[in-house]
Amino acid sequence: MNKIALILMCMVAAIGLQAQSYLLPSRPHVDSTLAPFFHGVASGDPLADRVILWTRVTTDDNSVSVDWQIATDTAFANVVGSGTVSTDTSRDHTVKVDATGLTAGSWYYYRFKAYNRYSATGRTRTAPVGNTDSLRFAVIACSNFQAGFFNVYHDIATRNDIDAVLHLGDYYYEYEGQGYGYDGDTNRIHDPDHEALTLADYRMRHSQYKLDADLRYCHQQYPFITIWDDHETANDSYYSGAQNHTPSTEGDWFTRKDAGKRAYFEWLPIREISAGNDTILHRTEHWGDLLDLIMIDTRYEGRDSSLGQFIPASNAFLSDTGRHLIGNEQLTWFKGELDNSAARWKVIGNQVMIAPLHVNVGTGDQVLNGDQWDGYPAERKRVLDHIMQNNIKDVVFLTGDIHCSWGNDIPHPDSTYNQSTGRGSAATEFVCTSVTSPTFNGLGSVPLSLIQVFDKHVKYAELSKRGYLLLDVNKVRVQGDWIHMSTVTSKTYTPTDDAQWMNLDGERFLRQAPSVLGPRPGNPPLTPFITGIGEVANNILILGMYPNPAENEVAIQYYLSEPSKVDVTITDMSGRNVYTHTTQQTQYGLYNTKAFIDGLAAGSYVVSISANGKTYSKQIVKGK
Repeated sequence: MNKIALILMCMVAAIGLQAQSYLLPSRPHVDSTLAPFFHGVASGDPLADRVILWTRVTTDDNSVSVDWQIATDTAFANVVGSGTVSTDTSRDHTVKVDATGLTAGSWYYYRFKAYNRYSATGRTRTAPVGNTDSLRFAVIACSNFQAGFFNVYHDIATRNDIDAVLHLGDYYYEYEGQGYGYDGDTNRIHDPDHEALTLADYRMRHSQYKLDADLRYCHQQYPFITIWDDHETANDSYYSGAQNHTPSTEGDWFTRKDAGKRAYFEWLPIREISAGNDTILHRTEHWGDLLDLIMIDTRYEGRDSSLGQFIPASNAFLSDTGRHLIGNEQLTWFKGELDNSAARWKVIGNQVMIAPLHVNVGTGDQVLNGDQWDGYPAERKRVLDHIMQNNIKDVVFLTGDIHCSWGNDIPHPDSTYNQSTGRGSAATEFVCTSVTSPTFNGLGSVPLSLIQVFDKHVKYAELSKRGYLLLDVNKVRVQGDWIHMSTVTSKTYTPTDDAQWMNLDGERFLRQAPSVLGPRPGNPPLTPFITGIGEVANNILILGMYPNPAENEVAIQYYLSEPSKVDVTITDMSGRNVYTHTTQQTQYGLYNTKAFIDGLAAGSYVVSISANGKTYSKQIVKGK
């Protein structure tokens, strides 16, 4: 979540927030030319000899067979891998294939086929092996659909000079329509319009986000390597609960958390550590001898509850060595990955800021945000002790979550940090801002010198812009350039390269880079993207109806090609009408509705949804 409000309160007394005007697009589109693969294609977790391929089939059938191909050319004249897989309602008709037998450091093209229709063609690549001179990544986090346009995804997709996209969490947000992040656009609203709580809700939210053309295009062009943060389930979450979860009204936390995790693994091209395991996220991916990318989970595996904000440094919980952020099991694994890495750079994909962020406003030293590593100082010290005691060099943390841009040294708590020389720093940290999630306009004017009064290890901070981090890695240095968008409230935007900092090989602190990152040729041409919106056949398209079997309610996600009255009816097997609900929708686009069946007897029923003279029907089973 955005914690920059804390800095607002501590570092500046009053800065007026500027009013904004907004363009109003139509509701999310469904492109009929993509049928039945309306959500596009994606790839992820590339290894030297394999990569995950992903798609989703929109179908009325309970199960469907899907063909896949991966080739070295866009014409698929040289197919190097192919097969047929089956998907069904238990996986929300998502498809994941681990395409093996590939050549290291190579680009490939892939596609799927179902119902005699091909998907869009995706482009992906494998990780290199051995001697590797150069790598480049786009690093992103915090993409809130109802906070603005996904210009960041569009900019990354069209630049065509990176190897992969690193998404550090908050791929979507659980909040209700017109809730957190809502920017005044009355049509770019979360679907479903209530807070996501159930597996059906999380699936719908994933579906809505992947109908966004810019996100779909970015997935189509590059492999993604992802980790979750809190909003994939609920704000400020931890192992046994969350700030944004009330058990008395929202049910069992572990049921909700498991639902969010399950939908995440279904809808993203992420490789399970073992078949069907959607619990463990931490993993390491090797990119030749240049970089080991170590992705950790600071949210769900071993985190104790957060302490809140403005925590006095004397708070007893801050000195409690039994409190954990990643937990003993993951910590042991993490230390082993650092110890065993043969790569020059150890890059850590991490959700929350690890560098300290403290203030003293006359009442003593205070931790600004206990949701970050600051709230778990003993855990942070265990990590930094291991790095320093074992002389592990070239450790770089990549971080999201905070919705603004930071470049930090990471002082060891037992050292005396020297701002001029970097002495006392154990590692460095590049923090990317958000794709769309709110910052505070006007705070960009807060001088760095004011932040450094309390936190001298902060080398760069920009507090008001959205964008991404362009991370370039070679044998001499890791350089991060902060690319910011001029706007996310219009699809007409300008990207600017606003800051450049680097970590030189053998050093543990940031230096200002001498220049911006220039062009990096060598990628093959981008794959074609379908931009025309066609009318969906039959005027109504059902994108999801679940769960089935159901107990209390049936959630339906549908698309209208024109405004219409929408009727939802349920009949029993004798044809008797047992439920009716009518809604007048005044725009075309994506919608959701729920049919409540808790009062019905157990058994089989037919759910029908009608619009513009067309009717879709599906048999469901009511349990209990």
